[in-house]
Amino acid sequence: MKKQLDLTLYLVLDPLLCEGINGMVNTTKIAIANGVTAIQLRSEQTFSGKDWYYAALALKETLKGTPIPLFINDHVDIALAVDADGVHIGQSDLPVDVTRQLIGNKKWLGFSISNHQQLNAVPWQKVDYLGIGPIYPTATKKDAAKALGTKQLTELVKLKQCPAVAIGGIDESNITDVIHTGIEGVAVVSAICGKKDIQQATLSLINKIKQAK
Repeated sequence: MKKQLDLTLYLVLDPLLCEGINGMVNTTKIAIANGVTAIQLRSEQTFSGKDWYYAALALKETLKGTPIPLFINDHVDIALAVDADGVHIGQSDLPVDVTRQLIGNKKWLGFSISNHQQLNAVPWQKVDYLGIGPIYPTATKKDAAKALGTKQLTELVKLKQCPAVAIGGIDESNITDVIHTGIEGVAVVSAICGKKDIQQATLSLINKIKQAK
């Protein structure tokens, strides 16, 4: 049986913003020490299979002995190769049922949706959580859909049948409004990655979440 998944503050690592594998490892160490509850490896740049593998392996080692799960974005092969805790896929990746078959039932599976139509098509029994977004305009995902805003997010939160994180343009200035929609957690990229003071950036987000809840 899988442990309970804490989605409160879900950090999506960007190799470019973190300046490589060592930067991602350092960011992860500081972030999880200050409240981040889940880590995802995602790359919007050209990342070779070896790069993905060694980055994932380094992150897996960093999280060893902690309760913080490691998710791999898109690449089921990399997730299996390093025995990551889960996979996160989008609308254009492998189908949910195929991904679930490949990773089995002991790993978590996250799935991205951006509108009501995609929400209605979710195979609820096969996914563990949703990533809903983008909530606000974002520069860290080139193929992001149109921003939803918190009003539409609130509607989707009411209709979903599993836990979810909101993602896309979320930072200290708007995280309170996002939490007020009733969603379980938020996923951030540039609100932590690339910040001069990772500790302060993480603590500020965590404090805002606690106050909003």
